[in-house]
Amino acid sequence: MIDGFSSDPWIRDAPLPRRTSADPTISPIWSPTVLSLATPQPFEGSSRDAVPGDRDRPNGGHALWLGRTAYRPTWELQRKLQKGRIAESLPDLLLLTEHGPTYTIGRSGHAEHLLWDDAERASRGIEFVEVDRGGDITYHGPGQLVGYPIVHLARVGRDVHEYMRRLEQVLIDVLGELGIEGGRRPGLTGVWVGSEKVAALGVRISRWVAMHGFALNVAPDLSHFGGIVPCGIQDGSVTSIERLLGRAIHLAEVIPTVVRSFESAFGLELPYESAGQAWLDNELRKLEG
Repeated sequence: MIDGFSSDPWIRDAPLPRRTSADPTISPIWSPTVLSLATPQPFEGSSRDAVPGDRDRPNGGHALWLGRTAYRPTWELQRKLQKGRIAESLPDLLLLTEHGPTYTIGRSGHAEHLLWDDAERASRGIEFVEVDRGGDITYHGPGQLVGYPIVHLARVGRDVHEYMRRLEQVLIDVLGELGIEGGRRPGLTGVWVGSEKVAALGVRISRWVAMHGFALNVAPDLSHFGGIVPCGIQDGSVTSIERLLGRAIHLAEVIPTVVRSFESAFGLELPYESAGQAWLDNELRKLEG
């Protein structure tokens, strides 16, 4: 586990989330769209930096859109897939989802940063989960794009700081494409616009394989951040792409840019591949068998 790394692809032809007047039912069952991650160039680096996995496709993998999911079963899915990646039974993966309203606190978090009591959270339909990442407390909810790369850090020279900076750069580049100038704050993890935080990061590393990841505020209910001290940071506020642009925006408008930025940051290509539930079910059966 990496403490402190949390101040805290779908696309092209893949089905995109749609916002309706009534929130869709949050399901713990995922129906993913699977896409191939493949780059035409072989991995370049020393044997120490070689990415463990499929020798025929050293830069191959899959990206999965999980739809809107409850937090706990998606966390459990990550743990299973991380174990599979450590065992070299799986390639690098990128999971994308949108959670139901949930506060999560890392192992280095502070209980006093949870401001709303059980009754208040229940009245607003917000779950509370203690998790195994580093960092303090944060919020996940509808309108927020959450990315969980299950990747071997050999891809970034087994350098956790480099991995975090690349994740931040993915999101900074996404904001730039939308005409928003995002950046970093010295000594803090995440992506900011001035003193307002628009994206949080938090990871857990085991045997050089990452899980957890990033949360980008596209158009969440910002009032839900009032129930916490986000990431334990007192001298800043939280914002969203929707608020910064001054217009409505859906995840479907942002995801293509997120994927292109991820491709650029990690040297991957994400062509669409029709697979999905059958692929994931099969891989999980193999891991559990």
